[in-house]
This record gives sequence, C-alpha cells and structure tokens, in this order.
Amino acid sequence: MRAEPIHQISRKGLTVWRLYGVIQTVLLVIVAAFVCYGTYYFEWPPFIYSIAGVVVLLSAILSVYLFPKIRWERWRYEVREHEIEVQHGLFVVKRTLIPMVRVQHVDTTQGPILKRYNLGNISISTAATVHTIPALIMDEADGLRARISELARVAEDDV
Repeated sequence: MRAEPIHQISRKGLTVWRLYGVIQTVLLVIVAAFVCYGTYYFEWPPFIYSIAGVVVLLSAILSVYLFPKIRWERWRYEVREHEIEVQHGLFVVKRTLIPMVRVQHVDTTQGPILKRYNLGNISISTAATVHTIPALIMDEADGLRARISELARVAEDDV
C-alpha cells in the first residue's frame, strides 16, 4: 500500500471547522429553547429539559472540539504528475485517486468565513463526481488550481 499523501490542509481550517461547529451548536440551542418552552407551555414532562441540555452539550463537544480535530488530522492530499490523491474521513478514512486524464475543470471557492481566514476550497470536477480539497491558504489554492489545470491539459494531450 502506498504511503499516505504528504500535504495537509491549513491549520486555520481547524479553526474554521470549529467555528462552523459553534454556529451549528447555536442553532441547536435555539431549537432546544423552543423545546423547553414547549415543555413549559404544553406541560410536558420535566425530564425534557435534561434531554435538551444533554443533546446541546454533547453536540457542542463533538461538533466544536472532537470532530473538527479528527477531520483535520486525517485530511491529506497530494498532486502527482498523473493523478491526484485525496484522503479524508472521520471514522472511516477514504483514499481517492483521481487520474489527471479524467479532470475536466478545477475551481476555487471562498465563502465569507473562509475569506475572513484567507482560505479557499478547490473543487476538482470529473465526469462522474466533484472532489473537494478544503481549507487551503488562498495563494496555495490558486497555485494548486493552476498546477492541476496544467497537468490535466498535459495528460489530455498525451492521450
């Protein structure tokens, strides 16, 4: 078996994923508040408060701390002359090889949160799927997009 890909995404990506977890937890707190209000208003059993609190606490721990850390540690990529290898996963690590001759186009995207941290995502489109390398420093993402585009063009010329 090949060694795992050598490049890791930016450490700022971990911060962004944790921020996404905070946003998700805030939304869950709002839902839990409505459930607790419903418990008070409709006279549901009081243990609903405990369940709502445990769900919010568990979600906060998992989505803000644990899952982003594991995800960041496992994310790897490598661009070679004839292929791109991507490794990612939370519980199950998935490794994908994308042949350069299959690459149709390469995009970079940057939403408001990624822009705040000067990060961007690269999307690599093939006929069947779109593969994404998340949370790269924007200069690195632009350079990688240009390199993949050139290697895909060369691979297409060789066919």
